[in-house]
Amino acid sequence: MTLFRYQAVTPANEVLEGDIEALDQAAVVEKLRDLGQIPLQIEERTVAASDAWWNREVFRRAPLSGKDVALFCRGLATLVHAGLPLDQSLDLQIKLARVPRKRDVLIDIRDRVHGGASLADALAAHPQIFPPFLVNMVRAGEAGGALEAVLDRLAAFLERALELRAQIVSALIYPAILMVMVGVSLALLLTVVVPQFRPLFDGAGQELPVLTRIVIGVAEFLQAYWWAVVAALVLLFAAIKVSLRDSDRRVRWDRVMLRLPLLGDLISKVQVAVFSRLLGTLLANGVPLVAGLELVRDSLRNQALSRAVDQVISEVKEGGGVAQSLMNMEVFPALGVDLIRIGEESGQLEQMLGRVADIYDTEVGRSLERLIVILVPVITIGLGVLIATIIASILFAMLGVNRLAF
Repeated sequence: MTLFRYQAVTPANEVLEGDIEALDQAAVVEKLRDLGQIPLQIEERTVAASDAWWNREVFRRAPLSGKDVALFCRGLATLVHAGLPLDQSLDLQIKLARVPRKRDVLIDIRDRVHGGASLADALAAHPQIFPPFLVNMVRAGEAGGALEAVLDRLAAFLERALELRAQIVSALIYPAILMVMVGVSLALLLTVVVPQFRPLFDGAGQELPVLTRIVIGVAEFLQAYWWAVVAALVLLFAAIKVSLRDSDRRVRWDRVMLRLPLLGDLISKVQVAVFSRLLGTLLANGVPLVAGLELVRDSLRNQALSRAVDQVISEVKEGGGVAQSLMNMEVFPALGVDLIRIGEESGQLEQMLGRVADIYDTEVGRSLERLIVILVPVITIGLGVLIATIIASILFAMLGVNRLAF
C-alpha cells in the first residue's frame, strides 16, 4: 500500500485535504468517489510537495509554476465537469491555493470573471503565467461551449510537457554533478596540493621538466588570480547572454546547437515533440491552422526552428502544405515530416501530430540514454587524464630531485 495526499470537494462544496492509503491513484479516485467527493489532486506522499523546502514561498519567483498551471487546468476541468459554475469552481481553486501570491492571481482571475470578463480574457491579464496558446485554446473552448474538454486537453498537454522536462533534467543530473566534481577536484589539486611541492623543487637547484613548470605555473596563477578567472567567466556568460538577445545571433547560435553531435539530435527531437503535440492540441480545439502555427512558433525555444515555422506560415497562407513547407526548410527530421504529410493527405492531421509527438517523446528518452552513455565515460576519462597529468608532472620533478640527491 502507498500513502497518497489528496484534495477533494464534498457535495457541500467544501475543500478537503488529507492522506489515504491505496494501491495506486486510480484506487484513491475510486475511494473518494464512493464517499461522494470530487478528487482534484492526488500525489504520492513521500515528502509532501507542500512540505518540501523547494516548494516554500520564499523559493518561488513566479506566482504559478508550470506544475501549478497544469493543476489549475486539471482541477478546473474536473469541477466544471461536475456541474459547478465557473465562478464557484474558481472559488474552490482559491481555497486550495496555499501560496499567497498564487492565491492573489486566482482571486484576480475570479474577480475579472465576476465583472463580466471571459475566462480567456481573465487569463490573458497574466501573460507571464498563462502563455498565448493556452489563452487562445480557452477562448476557443468558451466560444464552442467545450470549455471542460479544452481544459482537460490543456492539462494533458502541460502534464506531458512537465514529464518530458523532468525526464531530461533527471537524466542530466548525474553528468552535471560529475562536471562539478571535476571542477572542484581540479581546483583543489591546483590551488592546494600542487603549491605544497614548490618549496621542495626550489631547494633542489635543478631546472624542472616542462610539464611540471606548466602545471605549477597554472596552479600559481589560479592561486593568485582565482577571482579574475571567476570574474572573466561571469563576464563571458553575461556577454553571451546579452549577445543572444539579438535575434540574428540567436538564430545562428541555435543552428549551431542543432548541428552538434548527440546534443543537437536531442534538442531537435524535443522541439519536434513540442511542435507536434502543441499544434495537434490547438487544431483539435478548433484553432485555425495558421493561428495555431503562429502560437507554436512563439512557443518554440530554438529560434532556428521558430524561423522555419515562420516560413511555413508564409507558405501555408499561400496555399502550401505543412509537410512540404517543413521539408523545404531542411530543419525538421524527415520521419516527422513524412508522418505529418500522411496526416494531411488522410485528413487526420491532428491525430497524426499526436502520434508524431508520442514517437519523438520516446526518441527523446533514447537520445538521452545515448548521450549519458557517451557523456559520463568521456567526463570520467577526461578527469582521469587531467589528474594523471598533474600527478605525473609532480612525479617527474621528484624523480629528478632524487637523482640529483644521489
